Amino acid sequence: MSEKGAGSATGPYGASRLEAEIQAAIDRGDLRPGDQMPTTSELAYRYAVNKNTVSRAISNLKAAGVLTGPAGGRTWVRVRPPRITRHNVRYHREKERVLLPEHERAQDGVAETDTGMSIRDVYEDTYCYDLVAGPDDVRAIFELPDSEQLLRRTHQRRHAARAGASGSTSYIPYILVNRNPDLLDSDHEPWPGGTMHQLHTVGIELDHIDDRIVVEMPTREEQQLLDIPTGVPLIRLRKVSWSTDGRAVEVSDIPLPADRTELIYTTPLDRW
Repeated sequence: MSEKGAGSATGPYGASRLEAEIQAAIDRGDLRPGDQMPTTSELAYRYAVNKNTVSRAISNLKAAGVLTGPAGGRTWVRVRPPRITRHNVRYHREKERVLLPEHERAQDGVAETDTGMSIRDVYEDTYCYDLVAGPDDVRAIFELPDSEQLLRRTHQRRHAARAGASGSTSYIPYILVNRNPDLLDSDHEPWPGGTMHQLHTVGIELDHIDDRIVVEMPTREEQQLLDIPTGVPLIRLRKVSWSTDGRAVEVSDIPLPADRTELIYTTPLDRW
């Protein structure tokens, strides 16, 4: 069928009209989050349009965060990511909970306060621990000799099937935590009370935390893993925790897609 006969970008089923039809199908529940979309050929046949029109409509809906999938591959209805609100007072709350009994520390964590979602409701929650040399920029923060290893802890979470992942990668000098074997075993995650309590078990109290933030475009791998729409930047947060004796004791890298993240910082000011 010719392009004119099939419909064109300005015809009865141009790209914008097709976008509206797909959005309406999602709104009605005919297409649900996580559903795989029909192929380009199937959509072209169903709506009597040419494949270029379908490709434009799909690309526009991906950029709008309605659909997702790699370029040239299969496409799904996007599972909407939870909103992330990250407030720096979370660190005060985490430290307050360090000395509480375990049953109170285990009720929830500061990560759950970012999204309002209980850890019991997540679809996937995985942790991986290993000993590594670590990146040079991280080692420079710790001021470690070449012979010292780092405990690398990688966390990945999905709130639903086919949802984009969230997570972090953190580093702690092995020499600081090897006194407690439980801190080297990912099977103990999620740890009641989080990292501050983990460090407390080896006699480390945190004095302050630096949040270092840069914004840049994600890599292709990050775009797919985190399910970031085309053109949306990534907030890279590097959290550096400092002990009361002035040592850097943990470095954590946290990628935060800008389309779902709000950062709130409260700075107390000394009174005159």
